Amino acid sequence: MKSAVSEVKAAKSEFALNYFEEMMSYETDCWDVHDALNNDKQDFVLLDVRGPALYEKGHINGALNLPHGKIIERKMKEWPDDTLFVVYCAGPHCNGAMRAAIRLAKLNRAVKTMPGGITGWIDEGFDLIKG
Repeated sequence: MKSAVSEVKAAKSEFALNYFEEMMSYETDCWDVHDALNNDKQDFVLLDVRGPALYEKGHINGALNLPHGKIIERKMKEWPDDTLFVVYCAGPHCNGAMRAAIRLAKLNRAVKTMPGGITGWIDEGFDLIKG
């Protein structure tokens, strides 16, 4: 008897490898961001794309607040064209990071999401700062 897990066959290894490698070009995780921030390896701009009130309540140290709706060409000219942006929002239940990534991609900017967002950051045991 098959379970719902195995009822649909897994992808062939070469397809799975291609898919998972491709996914890594779209996203990063809380641990890698934390490591970069704490080991002087920050080669990206970290954007908290939530509203200012939530940002003030607690955000990742080093993150800039730029709500996804305010990501416009004029604002993005503050950074060189080859800047990598990492965007996050509240967590996997929030699509703000995806909205921000879409806006950045439309502006021809390199972007990755941090899908765990604030929820993932806290789950990893990392601190937030207020203000």
